[in-house]
Amino acid sequence: MSDSTDCKFMSDNVETSVFRARSRLKELRVAHHDLDISIHELSVNPNIDLLKIKRLKKQKLRIKDMIVRIESQLIPDLNA
Repeated sequence: MSDSTDCKFMSDNVETSVFRARSRLKELRVAHHDLDISIHELSVNPNIDLLKIKRLKKQKLRIKDMIVRIESQLIPDLNA
């Protein structure tokens, strides 16, 4: 491959990975929001299942960590 072909191939790979990351980020944000709603609905229920709420909150935190990780990967490196 020539240098211009290599550059185009790398550019396409970067664009594809960015698109995948943004798509995954959107999915995670929806899941995070859905968990937030579920936690709220369970907490206002008179028959509170504290264990289930605790599990959902942990899951929500894991998703938030994934969101932060992906967002930081999408920020361009200013030293490059």
